[in-house]
Amino acid sequence: MRFVQNLPFISIILTLFSGSLSSIISGKWAKRLNLFVIAAVTVMSAAVLLFVLGTGESYVYMMGHFPAPWGNEIRIGVLEGIMAVFFCVVMLLCMLGGGREQEAEIEAGKLNLYYIMVNLLLCSLLALIYTNDLFTAYVFVEINTISACGLIMIKQNGRTIVAATRYMIMSLLGSGMLLLGICFLYDLTGHLLMSNIKEQVHILSETGQYHIPLLVSVGLMSVGLAIKSALFPFHSWLPDAYGYSTVSSAAILSSLVSKGYIFLLVKIFYRVAGFDIITDSKVVNILFVFGICGMIMGSVSAIKENNIRRMIAFSSVAQIGYIYMGFGIATEMGVIASLYHIFSHAATKSLLFISASGITDASGDSTNFFDLTGAGYRNKLAGVAFTAGSLSMVGFPIFSGFISKILFAQAAVDGTWKMLPTMSALAISTILNAVYFMKTVIRLYTPEKKAVIRAKKFRTIPAGECPAKSIALVCFIILNLILGLCSEPIVGLIRQGLEMFA
Repeated sequence: MRFVQNLPFISIILTLFSGSLSSIISGKWAKRLNLFVIAAVTVMSAAVLLFVLGTGESYVYMMGHFPAPWGNEIRIGVLEGIMAVFFCVVMLLCMLGGGREQEAEIEAGKLNLYYIMVNLLLCSLLALIYTNDLFTAYVFVEINTISACGLIMIKQNGRTIVAATRYMIMSLLGSGMLLLGICFLYDLTGHLLMSNIKEQVHILSETGQYHIPLLVSVGLMSVGLAIKSALFPFHSWLPDAYGYSTVSSAAILSSLVSKGYIFLLVKIFYRVAGFDIITDSKVVNILFVFGICGMIMGSVSAIKENNIRRMIAFSSVAQIGYIYMGFGIATEMGVIASLYHIFSHAATKSLLFISASGITDASGDSTNFFDLTGAGYRNKLAGVAFTAGSLSMVGFPIFSGFISKILFAQAAVDGTWKMLPTMSALAISTILNAVYFMKTVIRLYTPEKKAVIRAKKFRTIPAGECPAKSIALVCFIILNLILGLCSEPIVGLIRQGLEMFA
């Protein structure tokens, strides 16, 4: 085995160890350690991706070199590689973009605790991407949940504590359903390793044995992960969690946490049950209906908001709906569109949250819609970045959101009776997106009277005042343009990764 094949396991252990180390060092050094570890894991993930692309096939890494059921294993293919690289890049930029606010909003004595949660969160995301064991996945789902809860309530104010409590209640409900589904599946197959489960599931499917219990287990796992990823109507915790937590927390939670659960669901569809069995079970139809409802209702709720961060948060409800609608179409193209939208949404939502913080900084720290008048002139880079993110969400050409909607429309054409509801939902959602995002952009570039600016103590913020945030915003804009202008090779990698999954 070549050394590069050990890097996924080393990445997981490194992030886990750095979380423990952060508990005994100061917040300043914990921050430096966190940025170093994320950068190192990004490089290692890129090396693994290049290796897998070079060989053209996935490989299995047995921890301790013991085969199942005595040992545990991780499996690495193209899709895992590109997902790991993208998650690490987004997390690194999120930490850079919100670094200044972390020091201002978090108590000095608790700053290292924040980085413990971030390191553990990255560890759990990498484990969810790489693991080939269903129970190991469940363990890291819980680590992910606890870490995310810590990121929400680190500010220790009333709204974040309530949001964290709601998040924990909904997550425990989803985790309980996931665990029940895993237990039923283990009882039916006698295995926890995904590839072994799939062999037994196909035997049961061919013989017609235990059809109902198998359907129940798949349904429980699917709905449990849908709840944990804030699919409508299980999103009540989301607006406060994203709207009142730190900037980095909001960006990471919206762009990465729910995507880790969704990626695990894709693995269950392809590597545990098999996509044909999932399609025949009709579970995808439930996800399709709730996905469309989320697309519409999330946007309607965003239109009603006068708080810019809560507006962006409700937009995430709509975008999660897009992803589940793609799964619900129940075609390979639908899954490809959903996976592409994971990248698109992660890059765009982080851009929106970080740029929104720059806008509110120039507006007396107010998130109220009416105080943002003319903020695009007071913080030019943040205004441009928010406009770019808004155009992407609406689906303007050259940005990643446009490609996502094109892929969903293409998938809908092959989706038989689902074509009309998918096309209608895409059209309605796009119009609603334009209403609240373009309304905000117009407000940002509506000149404010100088007397009002002086009275409210608004200030002009040059791009050089916070270099790290400026770098993060520029990188997110570039990332969005890359996804929008170079989509064909990315879609090709996703398709190749799905073939390796199957």
